[in-house]
Amino acid sequence: MRNLLDFLAKYNNWLLFILLEVMSIAMLFQYNSYQGSVWFTSANFVAGKGYELDSALKAFFSLTKVNEELTVRNFTLERQVNQLARLYGKATGDTTVLQRLALGNIEQYKLVMAKVVSNTVNRKDNLITIDKGRADGIEADMGVTSGNGVVGVVYLVSEHYSIVMPLLNVKSRISCSIRKRGYFGYTSWNGGDCFFANVEDIPRHAHFKKGDWVETSGYSSIFPPGIAVGKIVGIYNSSDGLSYKLKVHLATDFANLRDVCVITDKSFAERKELIESARDSIKIKN
Repeated sequence: MRNLLDFLAKYNNWLLFILLEVMSIAMLFQYNSYQGSVWFTSANFVAGKGYELDSALKAFFSLTKVNEELTVRNFTLERQVNQLARLYGKATGDTTVLQRLALGNIEQYKLVMAKVVSNTVNRKDNLITIDKGRADGIEADMGVTSGNGVVGVVYLVSEHYSIVMPLLNVKSRISCSIRKRGYFGYTSWNGGDCFFANVEDIPRHAHFKKGDWVETSGYSSIFPPGIAVGKIVGIYNSSDGLSYKLKVHLATDFANLRDVCVITDKSFAERKELIESARDSIKIKN
């Protein structure tokens, strides 16, 4: 205790100087909007780089497993495509129709590859940060997927980074349908387990079973149809008893998310502008 008092007595002037400097800097950024904005921007940039470095280190040590999973998945997809081409060719007598249809769908969309630099799964308002932004052609309301299925929707965009609202967010709603059944609903998540989510508003007359897949419906400008959301593992009545509520095991493993794709649609800007114009027109009429 004596040594501590001696230290404080010896360096009291320096300690007071440092304290006043810290207070002055804090007041400078807190009560001056320009300096505050500079600090906020710089802090975000440094934090983004820090998250990016941390993510890069984690990705490096998991490359072997990721490459193995990608190899297996690519092989499986190639087999499925070849099988579909053969079956469609036998049914129609035209082996080029499927190729033309696939090419038309692919050409409408462009995929922008991105790395996840920040991600949470244990909160109700989970958000994901990716290392692509406005400079890479990313805009708000664009769909984001992984190699296995839907991830979420771009929420905010800066020049070099974007914030994604994932399925694991209580405010997330994505239009979906039951594969090969044609019944539509929307996703929801109430917190808790990061491996499961719900599908709401499935009509009572719908026919489906556990094990069926839920996928994007294509009834929005965000996702094309057919992207996996998850597999049905539970069927329940809604709170009002007028529809079904499904529990699905999500196709995307959010706890180990590293690489994602942002879906950019050539007609995205046009459709978004048209929708906003319609909303403005309705507001004026009201």
